[in-house]
Amino acid sequence: MKRSRLIVLAVGAVLVVGGTVVAVGAGMTRRHPPSPPPAAAGSIGPGRSSSLPRVTVTTSKVVPLDRSVPVHIDIPSIGVASAVFDVGRNPDGTIEVPPLDGSPRTNEAAWYRYSPTPGQLGPSVIEGHVDSERGGPSVFYRLGDVKPGDRVDVTLADGQVARFDVSGVREYPKATYPTQAVYGNTDHPALRLITCGGTFDRATGHYESNIVVFASLVN
Repeated sequence: MKRSRLIVLAVGAVLVVGGTVVAVGAGMTRRHPPSPPPAAAGSIGPGRSSSLPRVTVTTSKVVPLDRSVPVHIDIPSIGVASAVFDVGRNPDGTIEVPPLDGSPRTNEAAWYRYSPTPGQLGPSVIEGHVDSERGGPSVFYRLGDVKPGDRVDVTLADGQVARFDVSGVREYPKATYPTQAVYGNTDHPALRLITCGGTFDRATGHYESNIVVFASLVN
């Protein structure tokens, strides 16, 4: 388990350097996705101030779940109900993303298989596209509308439902992406939902920021 959590941190650094954390867009015209307001910044975990730039140790009474891969995610507040498949790493070390070819998986969420499974100790990472050139708004288009206190339910392969409460939602420029805060080890079962956001750069075909939802296990 400890090894898996350290892998997340190491790969996170590669993702930031590569500039393709998740869900880049290829189209030249698109509606601007929602950005989280300052009031939604909240905290990055239980008992943490929104002003803290990185993860710090805290005590959690939540009992971690056994390892079981995620198969479905529900975010009722923004109408997300999606199957979840797993992705790994590209040859250059960056994280894989769902295909942008218009296939069903373009609009599905993807769990990063080198992170803990949802409910295990540490930060589990689930990504999704914000939109695509062919299909328009995608599975995590409204991720910036999520607010602290919202619920995220992740159904696992063993039939359990890992229930998470959102503590904060933030938009980070990719140029200054806080790797440690997002991917760093935690002492509680955590969840990170990630998509692209902010301004779309037509020259590069990429969004300039990422939206990150921070959530913690509550069941």
